[in-house]
Amino acid sequence: MRFVKSVRYGGAAAAVIGLTAMGLFAAAQAQAPAPLRIGVMEGFSGVYGDLTAGEVEAMQMAIEDVGGKVLGRPVEILSADHQTKPDVGAQIARRWYDVDGVKMITGLGTSSVALAVRKISQEKGLIDIITGAASADLTGPACSETGAHWVYDTYALAQVTGSALVKSGGDSWYFLTADYAFGHALERDVTAVVKAAGGKVMGGVRHPLSTQDFSSFLLQAQSSKAKVIGLANAGQDTINSIKQAGEFGITKGGQKLAGLLVFATDVQSLTLPVAQGLVLTEAFYWDLNDETRAWTKRYRAKKDRLPSMLTVGVYSSTLHYLKAVQAAGTDDAKPVMAKMRELPVNDVMTKNGKLREDGRLVRDMYLFEVKSPSESKGKDDIYKLISTVPGDQAYRPLKDGKCPLVKG
Repeated sequence: MRFVKSVRYGGAAAAVIGLTAMGLFAAAQAQAPAPLRIGVMEGFSGVYGDLTAGEVEAMQMAIEDVGGKVLGRPVEILSADHQTKPDVGAQIARRWYDVDGVKMITGLGTSSVALAVRKISQEKGLIDIITGAASADLTGPACSETGAHWVYDTYALAQVTGSALVKSGGDSWYFLTADYAFGHALERDVTAVVKAAGGKVMGGVRHPLSTQDFSSFLLQAQSSKAKVIGLANAGQDTINSIKQAGEFGITKGGQKLAGLLVFATDVQSLTLPVAQGLVLTEAFYWDLNDETRAWTKRYRAKKDRLPSMLTVGVYSSTLHYLKAVQAAGTDDAKPVMAKMRELPVNDVMTKNGKLREDGRLVRDMYLFEVKSPSESKGKDDIYKLISTVPGDQAYRPLKDGKCPLVKG
């Protein structure tokens, strides 16, 4: 530390003054409360990069909404790109927990990464709140006493979108599935819904994550003659498969595409002429009500793009976590998680949500249909609401999840 003074001192006097100043600085530092450090880890590049942009800004908004401090401590954000690689995600989590003193990690898109980070969080007894990954196993066999699953999961996506399509006549399915934990779980859960409703699954094909050419996969789906082609993928993979399906004339031939995890940002990338009529499930839409519109306006002042439900999920999870820390009077994981379960979740995305003992946040989900260009009043006017599905209907019953924390 350099101290610049207008008066020169020589010899021992200078040393004494320098040491005194350094001592005062150290004392001031010792008295200042240590920051509460929280992290957002995502696939900020690659196949899911477009979906996760803006999550740091959303986290900043949550911190602003608690006044910038919790228990008198400033809140600091760390962010990192896990590159959709489980080993990278695990390394970052271990360093954040062990070296940087991070108390909570959120984001965690890509189920394989989320499952890897969940293991590290359990080992350290620290909190992970998963907003991006979808595998329902995160509140099943991989549930955690200090873990939560916040925005959606494969079970809810299957229940809401899958049920709606089967009821409307889509009783034969063929799957185009991303070949990793998320895609497998989504195909499994939708298959169960289709069969329970009396439909049948005629087959499926698995594709590598982040592939560019879907032609051979789409030709197999087309030749299956299934009424519905279920896209058990997400992000750029979903966008590319829908675009290329259009080039093959699949929907014109009478088959319907089911986007099983589609985001508002995907629809804007596809454009309404390509995406119109697509039925999908979301946890948030910017134009639902005055509160969602006001939040979106505030968010766009920081990041001028339409927020995805991942963006709002990071805001919601961070806000509830910070409220729980304040209520618990500590940042220790177990009492904070107890408060997170005790307090209802109320924010722009969730009303009277309940965090269950298996870590599942139970909240309403929405079934939307993408508007046609003639129905839209502007580039952000993309959805019409078909139905609101209560959380207790959308999510898997607690007793059926095989979470070891759930007794009986």
